[in-house]
Amino acid sequence: MAISRLTMAEYYLSYFKLISDSGLLVLIWLVQLIIYPSFKYCSDLQLSKWHPIYTRRITFVVLPLMLSQLILTILLCFRLEWSFFSIIDLTLVLLTWILTFVIFVPLHQKIDERSSEKNDTYISKLVEYNWSRTLLWTAIFILTAKRLIL
Repeated sequence: MAISRLTMAEYYLSYFKLISDSGLLVLIWLVQLIIYPSFKYCSDLQLSKWHPIYTRRITFVVLPLMLSQLILTILLCFRLEWSFFSIIDLTLVLLTWILTFVIFVPLHQKIDERSSEKNDTYISKLVEYNWSRTLLWTAIFILTAKRLIL
């Protein structure tokens, strides 16, 4: 959608959404390339102490970004009269929520419950499965940026 077709309200909503999308984009790539793989270098004892602290703290960063992204995406759906683009955007955002709460929250809970012989398995699953969210949040960022640029 060309910028000339966006009203000022739609432009500002898209701009603020791009801020949320950018935050999630940077965060997910850090998680994918650095944070999740680093768990493999922790001993079972270190991981059992650190992981619950990590999940609590990361929630304070992730949850506001995800909530603002969802709210802005829904507002844009209504403002853009449920255009094809806005429906695709909402679908991708909802997929990140579903993946987060159906796959990743339970995986993190299993690590917190800590059956040490299986931590390597759960960490490997985190890294492997997280590529789906990494790609989704990358696509969401690109779509929002494209809406503002074109």
